[in-house]
Amino acid sequence: MRRRSLLIAVPAGLVTLAACGDSDDSGSSSNASESPSPDASATSAAPPPKIVDGPLPAITAGTKFDEKPTVAKGSGEPSKDLAVKTVIAGGGKAVAENDFVLANYLGQVWQSAKVFDNSYDRKTPLVIQLAQGSIIDGWRYALTGKKTGSRVQFSVPPTWGYGEQGNEQAGIKGDDTLVFVVDVQDTFNAKSSADGKKVAQDDAALPKVGTNTDGKAPSIEVPKADAPKKLVAEYVLEGDGAEVGAQDSVLVQYKGVLWDGGKEFDSTYGRKQLTSFSLQQVVKGWAQGLTGKKVGSRVLIVIPPDLGYGDSPPEGSGIEKDSTLVFSVDILAKM
Repeated sequence: MRRRSLLIAVPAGLVTLAACGDSDDSGSSSNASESPSPDASATSAAPPPKIVDGPLPAITAGTKFDEKPTVAKGSGEPSKDLAVKTVIAGGGKAVAENDFVLANYLGQVWQSAKVFDNSYDRKTPLVIQLAQGSIIDGWRYALTGKKTGSRVQFSVPPTWGYGEQGNEQAGIKGDDTLVFVVDVQDTFNAKSSADGKKVAQDDAALPKVGTNTDGKAPSIEVPKADAPKKLVAEYVLEGDGAEVGAQDSVLVQYKGVLWDGGKEFDSTYGRKQLTSFSLQQVVKGWAQGLTGKKVGSRVLIVIPPDLGYGDSPPEGSGIEKDSTLVFSVDILAKM
């Protein structure tokens, strides 16, 4: 099982297709529970920090954007405030609080220069929401307002890190100040869309999905025809990102309607909240339909009952027994 980041503050609400229509969903992947994380009260009760320029230890090697950095040991006493420096200024989208950021990072202890976590060696950038209770507060305050393409270095005192309890599994003590270098690759929010190339939708027997990329919900026009008996998973917009594997988690926008009548029963657009989940935790039709598809794509998925909910749809979902489901899914990132 893939190792999760140590940065997650608290496991949040589980998102699976079994919970369609749950408007209280927080959008976090359930695998967060694998990481040794303090609870939300330990990481989100502090007032906003004062942000200062330093001191911060030197980056002695790996000085280019998205290159694994080597960071010197902290010299003297670290700031009691949140020290933040934009080492490389990017020119992309500005990160807002509650956005999901895609970033590579390295974290180490100020006093010892011990590296306790980094994504560069895993060759998998972190995708995480900058929301209270989802990540240590130092990240929220340090990265909000920064632009994609930026390298940001910051030091986090215990107050806005892991608190007095530290993080035993990571070797972080309750009085440790942490130093991070973060390369911000991308940022996503409720207005994000897939950005792939349009693919012809020529099969009159299949639903037609809108190709708008303005962050608004795409239209789904279901034909007046019998539903397919087998799974359908076709590109509407084909991205050029990495392919999604069967073991992966993904960050998505989606909209679901019933084949019979075309009534919408679930949508991230309506909730104004992106969703992330593991393909191992969703109905078979989602898992099979998204496996092998590329990040940046919009995918039409038509799920027959035997790969969906069959005769046991979620209570209160508006889905009848043995319903064929139609989804438009924007794959924003692989986690």
